Amino acid sequence: MNARHAALLLLCIVLSACQSTDNQYVKAEPTLLHDSLFPSYTLFPVESSEEIFYLDEDAQLFAEQAVYEKSPLQKNVKGLVKAIFDHSEQGMLYRNSANTTANTTFNNRAANCLSLSIMTYALAEHAGLQATFYEVDIPEYWTRRDGYSLLNGHINLRVQMPADQSVASIGGNWADVDFDPQTLRSHFPRVPVSEKKIIAMFYNNKGADALVANSYTKAYSYFRAAATLAPELSQSWVNLGVLYRMADAYEQAEAAYQHALSLNNENLTAWENLSILYRYQDRLEEAKTINLMVDNKRQSNPFYHYILGEQAYDNEEYEAAISYYSKGLKLDSTRHEILFGLAKTYYESGDITKAEQYLSRAIKHAKNGQDKSRYQSKLSVLANN
Repeated sequence: MNARHAALLLLCIVLSACQSTDNQYVKAEPTLLHDSLFPSYTLFPVESSEEIFYLDEDAQLFAEQAVYEKSPLQKNVKGLVKAIFDHSEQGMLYRNSANTTANTTFNNRAANCLSLSIMTYALAEHAGLQATFYEVDIPEYWTRRDGYSLLNGHINLRVQMPADQSVASIGGNWADVDFDPQTLRSHFPRVPVSEKKIIAMFYNNKGADALVANSYTKAYSYFRAAATLAPELSQSWVNLGVLYRMADAYEQAEAAYQHALSLNNENLTAWENLSILYRYQDRLEEAKTINLMVDNKRQSNPFYHYILGEQAYDNEEYEAAISYYSKGLKLDSTRHEILFGLAKTYYESGDITKAEQYLSRAIKHAKNGQDKSRYQSKLSVLANN
């Protein structure tokens, strides 16, 4: 993929935080699904809901022992939550691309926010507790992966005693579970989402994984499943639009983007991808109008400047990258991602002193041990040179 494609592609993954309608009566638009573009998509069947939430005997026993640790007549909600966090901290890596089912997450050593939440939901439900997913309305936040700009979102959940309690509770009737405590502390608004919608989000993530791996037919299978299962989820249609554009099906891509915007007119990723499509079609004035509108809405978001910095860095435009990162840092001086962006750019520019300074600050503000260790190892290499 050339640099222009890498710089412009935007996908909605990991529970895009845009506010999509929860109208249960929205129906999938069959005219927006183009099986003829990917005729062998059925060779890539998606996981069923049973497979996504399945737990083996070890995982089931883990949940039962945590909930009934004190007494078989008392359920311990917070005991389960503590056990899950203890289990997660025993060598498990947070990896944005690790989109796995509940059982695989329980047994593997890597997971992302969605996978951990699905696992927790399954464990709680098995132990006779009630669990509710919530989508957190965080500001737009992107990460870069293999040349792609990926829009991230966030979910958490509440675990509580069931309404028809047959046993007593220990230590409270409920607990909120969030695998990003800083997000929880920030008190962003959140809305409950259904299990069906979570499954569609899981499919979206798996589709993004396939697209990044250049497996376009597999990506279509997952995006199609997401759009069919939860057609109210606007990001499914955005992702289908991206895939259609990459298949040179411009008319179909525009229809998908327009449908996403009909569900949520504030979906800036849909608008931006539409402007990208217009540039491909030499509809430059239309693209420019959209870009100005999107840019005005994003100027106050540090991650907007961060992703522009990442794109400039990928293109070896280091002076521009430093300018973008610096704008983001003025808006939020605590983001370790931006600090690391400055560190690596100054290193490539030959300013080792500033690279060390920003790496040290990135270590200070990193949220988890994995990031701290990664930055520390890079700082050690610089110090020994």
